[in-house]
Amino acid sequence: MAKTRRFLIAGNWKMNCLRKDGRALASALARRMAKTKGTRPPFDLLVCPPYTLLPLVAEAVKGSGIRLGGQDCHMAEKGAHTGDVSATMLADLGCKYVIVGHSERRSNHGEKSDLVKTKAEAALAAGLIPIVCIGETEAERDGGKTLAVNRRQLKGSLPDGATAKNTVIAYEPVWAIGTGRTATPAQAQEVHALVRAELVKALGEAEGHAVRVLYGGSMNPKNAKELLAQPDVDGGLIGGASLKAEDFWTVAQSCL
Repeated sequence: MAKTRRFLIAGNWKMNCLRKDGRALASALARRMAKTKGTRPPFDLLVCPPYTLLPLVAEAVKGSGIRLGGQDCHMAEKGAHTGDVSATMLADLGCKYVIVGHSERRSNHGEKSDLVKTKAEAALAAGLIPIVCIGETEAERDGGKTLAVNRRQLKGSLPDGATAKNTVIAYEPVWAIGTGRTATPAQAQEVHALVRAELVKALGEAEGHAVRVLYGGSMNPKNAKELLAQPDVDGGLIGGASLKAEDFWTVAQSCL
């Protein structure tokens, strides 16, 4: 089936940038995006800064067409959860998306797929689009478990009520995050094809083929074009390369 899905290029700034740098980065991207007005580029651009920068970045990208997202959310709408941020709070700040189940949350905070699913459902309830992350470790890949791990995580993390319009999936091989290693286009496509097949089983033919599936393992200006050319790769969840406006914009331009 020919790819008709619109690319999504999402920047995960992680725990980086103070106010000055965050404002400069967001403003530089907004200026570049503003130049595309009237042409509607074939991609949506999303930035997910730290919580501390959300209001500042929201103001910097206002009117540019760049979407705003959070890096995580709590599963409850409110309550005694010191240090946590709810999906409704993110929506209140102007966010349209939120990342859930990132490998660093699964690893550093022990988050399992059932919790990721609950967070994704909280995002949906708040009107946000969850970017649900899955991916295998180096040991799991070396042990021949790549497809089984990603199938299990997807099934366990996919929120009830997921559709092509309200949910995005991101495949991020853990061994390729922040290591400089990247899955080959063939390796990425193999897992994305599995994800696509599982989405068709879960959501039906039309919805399953319409869900955007991003690649999230060290995509950068040098490899983006080849990765994005794969039939089931619909964009990227970008880490390091999203912290430099020129690099992030070059990745986005690879969609053209």
